[in-house]
Amino acid sequence: MTEALLEVRNLRVQFGEFAALEDVSFELGAGETIGLVGESGSGKSTLARALLRLIPASGGTVAWRGVDLLSCDSATLRRLRRDLQIVFQDPLASLDPRMTVGETLAEPLRIFERALPAQARAARIGDMLERVGLARGMVHRYPHEFSGGQCQRIGIARAMMLRPKLLICDEPVSSLDVSVQGQIVNLLLDLQLEFGTAMLFISHNLAVVRHLSHRILVLYLGRLVEVAARDALFAAPVHPYTRALLAAVPDPTRLQTRVSPVAPADGRRIAGEELSAGVSAGAAGGAAGGCAFRSRCAYAEPFCALAAPVLEQVAAEHAVACHRRRELVYS
Repeated sequence: MTEALLEVRNLRVQFGEFAALEDVSFELGAGETIGLVGESGSGKSTLARALLRLIPASGGTVAWRGVDLLSCDSATLRRLRRDLQIVFQDPLASLDPRMTVGETLAEPLRIFERALPAQARAARIGDMLERVGLARGMVHRYPHEFSGGQCQRIGIARAMMLRPKLLICDEPVSSLDVSVQGQIVNLLLDLQLEFGTAMLFISHNLAVVRHLSHRILVLYLGRLVEVAARDALFAAPVHPYTRALLAAVPDPTRLQTRVSPVAPADGRRIAGEELSAGVSAGAAGGAAGGCAFRSRCAYAEPFCALAAPVLEQVAAEHAVACHRRRELVYS
């Protein structure tokens, strides 16, 4: 991996009695893309917002080029924000309906590049609109005049106006048509290649994550359960939850529904389409300690209830949080 820009150590986010994130640690290098996958409610968006201090963290560190974003003063954080940008899930809701596209894209320049002349600012805005596939003449239009895909292009343009070194994409294509999803993904790849931006890409779509990412983090109920290089994860997933996620991906070459290789402790099989219903069950299983996934796992043993597993290496650049990880590597 290249030089680490972002170093996250033991990040924890708690809302009252509920721990949304627990001991999350990873690094992100310059120009690297990390995919973050997991079910709804697993803490993906919470992680994205905690990294940027949009919500308060309860513990841990988030070091951006050596500066802890969680403990630095507001002036330092404001200065660093030009390098840390986010693209939100809902493209229309993330844009101010009272601002034109030109005003939206001008805002980051007015904040961070105040000395930039108006003519140069207008040129930068026009160039960026064209870069994301929109016409310069659209600067005077409002968000409601655009389609969902066009609004997401505007959101990406706004995030890239300052050429940030880190772009966090929180489900940026989930609300778009499939054909538009491909266009947005290719746009992100082109921008990353052009500007050398590191990306944390959050998505339910494993095909998109596989296309974009260098490494993948698998999150379950606020904990990382597997971290691996993209090809290694898809070729040989180890954690039972990761296997279930991959088994839930529709396979057009098969007529029958693919069945997950995991099951609850009572032996009942979990089909891929039933995975989303298991979040509450998993939460209940992990409430008393131990592995949170044990109530859904075909490999669970009594000792899985005694302590939560920690991430440990099973191969080069491949870590798994499972008490039976060494057996599962070869299964």
